[in-house]
Amino acid sequence: MNEMTAPTSSAPQVVTLKAKGLDVTLSDGSAHYFNYYWLRDNCPTSFNANTRERSFDIFHLATGPVAKAAMIENDALVISWADEDHVTRFPLGWLEAYSTPTPRADPADLPRVAWFGDHYPDVPRFSQPDLVADPETRAKWIEALIVEGFAIVTDMPDSDAGLTETANLIGQVRPTFFGDYFDVRTHIKPTNTAYTAAALELHTDTPAEEHAPGVQFLHCRANTVAGGQSIYSDGVAVANAFRERDPEGFRLLSEVAIPFYCEHDTYDMRSRQTVIELDERGEVTGLTISQHMADIFDLDQTVLDSYYPAFCNFGRMLQEDRYMMRFLMKAGECMVFDNHRIVHGRAAYSADSGSRYLRGCYVDRGEMRSTYRALVSKGRFAE
Repeated sequence: MNEMTAPTSSAPQVVTLKAKGLDVTLSDGSAHYFNYYWLRDNCPTSFNANTRERSFDIFHLATGPVAKAAMIENDALVISWADEDHVTRFPLGWLEAYSTPTPRADPADLPRVAWFGDHYPDVPRFSQPDLVADPETRAKWIEALIVEGFAIVTDMPDSDAGLTETANLIGQVRPTFFGDYFDVRTHIKPTNTAYTAAALELHTDTPAEEHAPGVQFLHCRANTVAGGQSIYSDGVAVANAFRERDPEGFRLLSEVAIPFYCEHDTYDMRSRQTVIELDERGEVTGLTISQHMADIFDLDQTVLDSYYPAFCNFGRMLQEDRYMMRFLMKAGECMVFDNHRIVHGRAAYSADSGSRYLRGCYVDRGEMRSTYRALVSKGRFAE
């Protein structure tokens, strides 16, 4: 092994070459190990500043990278590579950030705040012209969607283009098997329960898709009918309470996938989903649930002995008054919400008592978080 030191006013900084990597002493006074492949792959010269993508192709190295020599020079680790005419310089401060295997800090990884049935007066509201004109207001809007999962956009233009413009502030309109957009009004021959005047139970949209769209926009263009009160519940609030009330039921709904379907003359969509969605930390991120799109449960009948009671108890819990936020949508408002978190429905209404027209579309949650990061941070290349 080779050992090289550089004089410094603080603790001595030592580089020790090893077979598959090297040790370097950092500001904590401890030696930290870095793999040669990782070091070569992430050389600052490996990235194109214009495209912000890696331009170096490690697949094309004839042999695995090995350091010929390494030293500390002006607060940087300088590596000369064997079998390659190349020198890499890493600022020691940059290496500090990767000295332990932790994911890069994500400004979009915000804590979720649960809300309950009395939340309507406190729902975050944003004027559509302000969102278009001001990036800071746009960032606050998206932050509200990440944290609370629900916001209302006011002062919407009474046009199809207005909805598109609003959705594009977050990302591209994401089509489903219903199309790029959908219109919620009473149909003579409805292909979906939403296209009737009947009550619509609390649900998430398009659960039959393998990857259901993440953010839903419901633009109210007209609402003068008798009835039709909108209902929204926070799936995070309900599922967290269900975990405490029925831990085994929570385990079943978060681990056992059930079938969903949506079919008509030109489509037959099917998927398997867990009702409760968890992230990598085991925290509830939302739900996939829809009574009218749940397929015949094909689980072992003995599993259903436990699953069905849990499923029904959770469904009844969703409809408890403490969780259900009820209100009438007004023309010129757009409900924007996390389709994997917020369950929504409506009361029945009288179809011939007036006009009720909603136009909707979706954007992916990943795009929402991407837009938020771009609005509030400069990214890795500017860090």
